[in-house]
Amino acid sequence: MSDFLPYGRQSVNDDDIAAVAEVLRGDWLTTGPAVTRFEADLAEHTGGTPAVAVTSGTAALHVAYAAAGIGPGDEVVTTPLTFVATAATAALHGAKVVFADVEPDTGNLDPAAAHAAVTDRTKVLAAVDYAGHPAELDQLRKVADSVGALLLEDAAHSLGSSWRGRPVGSLADLTTFSFFATKNLTTAEGGAVVSPSAELVERARAFRNHGLVRDRARQRYPDEGGWHQEVHAFGLNYRLPDVLCALGSSQLRRLWAFKQRRAEIHARYDEGLRDVPGVLTPVCRAEADPMWHLYPLRVLDGRRRALFDHLRANGIGVQVNYIPAYWHPVFEDLGYRRGLCPNAEAYYAQELSLPLFADLSDADVDRVIDTVRSFFGV
Repeated sequence: MSDFLPYGRQSVNDDDIAAVAEVLRGDWLTTGPAVTRFEADLAEHTGGTPAVAVTSGTAALHVAYAAAGIGPGDEVVTTPLTFVATAATAALHGAKVVFADVEPDTGNLDPAAAHAAVTDRTKVLAAVDYAGHPAELDQLRKVADSVGALLLEDAAHSLGSSWRGRPVGSLADLTTFSFFATKNLTTAEGGAVVSPSAELVERARAFRNHGLVRDRARQRYPDEGGWHQEVHAFGLNYRLPDVLCALGSSQLRRLWAFKQRRAEIHARYDEGLRDVPGVLTPVCRAEADPMWHLYPLRVLDGRRRALFDHLRANGIGVQVNYIPAYWHPVFEDLGYRRGLCPNAEAYYAQELSLPLFADLSDADVDRVIDTVRSFFGV
């Protein structure tokens, strides 16, 4: 058997290593200038929208919901076809999570289903850019506005994507990113919250740093001494250190090269698999210019598990994205039941993510294609 081929992998070069080493030789390992620089560099890819760097994509969601001020009695409407963190971080703030179904072809939140799910208690409408394909953000904006809710875009998959010519990060009230090792760029672990609202950015910055207030003009007891700091609202330590921010800034310089290579791989899969009976290749809306994070092949006729096992047996790493969030026992124990979102459940039953990362060679892609085709006897 050939060497095992992972379904996702980071791309780190000598420039990345040098950027990290420079920080390690300097005075600041965390809360220093590399953080500010990374946030500014990131904003160049989000239409200038200010960024707050945090320790993970999950932290970004937790911080974003905190900035939105959600709590007990509030509702967050979101998609179940996502990693559990999109919903879990809202639940951890005490909100009720309301799941709305997805479009059967893109796997993204269906605006009509979202419209049916929102109420006057909805405080955040949270869409996910599944596989890197932006959600229908213009229609979802109308749904959010109809009930006075904030629109949150979980863009863990889609930094570098655009919708109707506007970059992801400039379209929602709050956008969250992930920089995990398999994402479109990496800081090892890491994430960010971006927002055009100065108030939301300030709240996000406060929450990621314990809620500390150091500005004397805002302190309740400003005359305590030069060392004084106060907490007015609880926060957590979600600070992304300089050493990882330096890696992020270096990676951002290759973002468009990553996007181009991912598009080439995606197109090669399309060409090699579109005539295979028993599978559906991914769709792309005319309004979307995706940064493809996943290649979500749809396997028909109940054969997804068999193909998964076949590829793994042949040394090809594949994954399933995602188990519907409310299928997890933690939500089941809260009363959520299977059958809630039929399109999402049907999509999950067919989905298989093929290897997709910037350093994947054409020969590797062809190996995957040939192994899929051999399974179907074509």
